[in-house]
Amino acid sequence: MTAPLDDDIFQLVREPIEPGTLVGHVRAPEDGAIVTFDGFVRNQSHNRRTLYLDYEAYEPMALAKMREIAAQLYEKYRIHRVAIVHRLGRLEIGETSVFIAVSAPHRAAAFDACRFAIDTLKRTVPIWKKEYFEDGAVWADGELPPSPVATPGAKPAS
Repeated sequence: MTAPLDDDIFQLVREPIEPGTLVGHVRAPEDGAIVTFDGFVRNQSHNRRTLYLDYEAYEPMALAKMREIAAQLYEKYRIHRVAIVHRLGRLEIGETSVFIAVSAPHRAAAFDACRFAIDTLKRTVPIWKKEYFEDGAVWADGELPPSPVATPGAKPAS
């Protein structure tokens, strides 16, 4: 079963994510299951109290990678619709940072596809998380935004 990717949702947002709206969008009479993943900001990391997070992304590529993930879901699993939304900017403890919803006629496909989607997103989509603590901030798990690339023949600004 496939649906045009135009029926799916892929977004990077700076406002709170609305899970109910996304679940409602992927739900259809031919479906028998919707599986969701709600990733949210926890109050600690590596035994340190987290104050808040800040997410950055290479937005055009991140959206393209989200669409690629959905295309893979349709190839691998019998699903109906997908919604993948990631928040950018400052997030407080308890706020949703990433939400994925997958609908399918049967639960097994929905579970498998949702798990594949979040695991693949974490590995391949250019979104970076900076964690803020009382004693400083770090990019999470070695994640760093890309360094500016030098352009051959470019001269320093005077």
